[in-house]
Amino acid sequence: MESFTAGLISLEDARQKMLAQLTPLTDSERLSIYRAAGRITAAPVVSPLNVPPFDNSAMDGYAVRLADLGGDALPVAGKAFAGAPFSGDWPAGSCIRIMTGAPVPAGAEAVVMQEESVPEGDRVRFTAAVKAGQNIRRAGEDIRQGDSVLTAGVRLGAAELPLIASLGIGEVDVLRRLRVAIFSTGDELQPVGEPLAAGQIYDTNRFAVRLMLDALGCEVIDLGIIRDDPDALRAAFLRADREADLVISSGGVSVGEADYTKAMLDELGEITFWKLAIKPGKPFAFGRLSQSWFCGLPGNPVSAAVTFYQLVQPLLAKLSGLQAAALPPRQRARAVSRLKKSPGRLDFQRGLFSRGEDGELQVASTGHQGSHVFSSFSQANCFIVLERDRGSVEPGEWVEIEPFNALLGG
Repeated sequence: MESFTAGLISLEDARQKMLAQLTPLTDSERLSIYRAAGRITAAPVVSPLNVPPFDNSAMDGYAVRLADLGGDALPVAGKAFAGAPFSGDWPAGSCIRIMTGAPVPAGAEAVVMQEESVPEGDRVRFTAAVKAGQNIRRAGEDIRQGDSVLTAGVRLGAAELPLIASLGIGEVDVLRRLRVAIFSTGDELQPVGEPLAAGQIYDTNRFAVRLMLDALGCEVIDLGIIRDDPDALRAAFLRADREADLVISSGGVSVGEADYTKAMLDELGEITFWKLAIKPGKPFAFGRLSQSWFCGLPGNPVSAAVTFYQLVQPLLAKLSGLQAAALPPRQRARAVSRLKKSPGRLDFQRGLFSRGEDGELQVASTGHQGSHVFSSFSQANCFIVLERDRGSVEPGEWVEIEPFNALLGG
C-alpha cells in the first residue's frame, strides 16, 4: 500500500492550494431583476424605504384607543382596508373596523382581533384584555431604510429577488458571468448521437461538465473534441486561454496516456499535476495559463464528475465571487449495506440516504462503484465519504455522508 499511495496529495490540501491562488472577479453589470436570476450580487443591496412603509394591522379586527375601552360596546366610526385607509374624523369613544395590512388610523394604540369581539348591532364589544401595540406591525419593523438586505456575493434566486422587488428596486448590480472553455481530448471519443467506430466511446464527460457549468450560471465556450494532434491541441488551448477565465479539459492527465496534453501545458503555462488521494478521481491537473486558470479532469466519467464536484465547483464559487459554501456539510449516517473499500485513499462512494424508523439517518450503497458506472449518480442522493485509512464497512457502522447539492439534483 505504501508504494501505491506514495506521493498522493489529500483532497483538502489540493483544494486549499487551489483556492489560495484565486482572486474573485470584480467586473460587474447592472441588470433588471427580471433577468438577474442565478446571478451573484456585486455590491450590497440597500433598502431605499421602510418595510412595512407604515404602521399596519396584523389582523382583521378593530383599531382602538386604550382610553376608549371601559367595558361598554363601542360604535364603529369607519373602516380601513389595505389600499383604502380610513381618512375621516375618529370621534372619541368609538373604534375603526380594520383589515389585515390596512394602515393603522392616527391615534390607534392597538388592534383587537375579530375573534376577540362580539357585534352588538352597530356596536362591538371586546371580550379580552387589550395591550398597547398588540397586532400592529410598525413601520420599518422588518427592514429599515438604509439597511443592507443582501451582502455582496449572494446568488439571486426565488428568495432574494422578490425581497428586492418588495423594496421597489428594479435593477441590481451583479458580477459578470464566468467564462469557461471546455474540451475533451482523444481519438477514441465520438460526439453523442454519432455512430461509434471500433474502439470508440461517447464523449459523455464534456456533456456532463457542460450541464454542471450551466447549472452554476457560467458562460460556456464549448470547443468540442480535440484529436490527438499537437497543432490542434495547441490551437484549442490558445483560443480557450484567450476567451475564458477558466479552461477545463477532460482526459489526458493520467500517467501513460498516449496524448500531448501534458507537454502542451508545460509549453503554455504553469501547471501542477496531482495524484489525489481520493477514489475515484486520482489524476487531476491545476494551474495557470497565460490569461486563464486551468483544470484537467480525468477521463473516466465518474472520476471526472467527482473531481469537478469536489474541486472545480469550489474553485468556480470563489472565482465568481460567491460567498456561500459550495459544498453542503457532511452528516453521520448508519450503513445498512456492506461497503467495500481498501485503505489508502479517501473514497467517495455513491449512496442513497434516508431516515430510518428510529429517526437516525441511514445510507445504502447504490451498488457497483466503478469509475465508469455513471448510472450510480442517477440512483444516489449523496456521497458516502470513507476515510483514507479506513477499510471495508460492515452494516450497522457509522459513516459520513455528503448530501448532493443542486448540482447533482440534491
